[in-house]
Amino acid sequence: MSPGRTAVIVRGGWAGHDPVGTTDLFIPHLREHGFTVRVEDSPAVYADADVMAATDLVVQCATMSSIRDEDVVGLRRAVAAGTGLAGWHGGIVDAYRDSAAYLQLVGGQFAAHPPRDLQDPAGGPGDSDTAHTIDVLPEAADHPITRGIGSFPLVTEQYWVLADALCDVLATTTQAVRAGDPWDRPVVSPAIWTRQWGRGRVFVCTPGHDAEVLRDENVRTIVERGLLWAAR
Repeated sequence: MSPGRTAVIVRGGWAGHDPVGTTDLFIPHLREHGFTVRVEDSPAVYADADVMAATDLVVQCATMSSIRDEDVVGLRRAVAAGTGLAGWHGGIVDAYRDSAAYLQLVGGQFAAHPPRDLQDPAGGPGDSDTAHTIDVLPEAADHPITRGIGSFPLVTEQYWVLADALCDVLATTTQAVRAGDPWDRPVVSPAIWTRQWGRGRVFVCTPGHDAEVLRDENVRTIVERGLLWAAR
């Protein structure tokens, strides 16, 4: 444990991802590991150079929000200088869709979660939940985030992600081809990855639609470890 560190949680955006409830799950974990936790409901804090210089970890949880250019600049500078950046699901990979600079920092962008029922693609709550597997890669067997965790099943939204080659992928998930799908082969997307940005570390876990998913033993362990791994 490294005492005296600071974590800033930026939460908000689409209420369907329960940004308050999901981040509250991990505040005790951070405090147990010596972090002072500051909670913000706006990314404007990223533009405060003094705050960011003193921040060891940013937990980003704001789906479908907007961000000012100066906020993105501040976040990128902080991560390049050593501040860690971490998050899960849409709170990090479906945030600030109109900012290419943010997308480049995170390394992946949510594209879709195909509906469970192709005959009713609009559906309702839970209709995008599908049974799928998070496949932990063999080369991730000894990584501090995934050590001792094998591939595991989930029934939740399966994220189809567009990502780049700077991501160090720890686990993937494969979108199957079903009758009526317009794609002609299985599509493999990164599900858990890390990323080095300057002196800072980035951690992303795409499972985490709500508190129930995050309470899954494997998902929760991966996120808890990922937060600590990313922190300065």
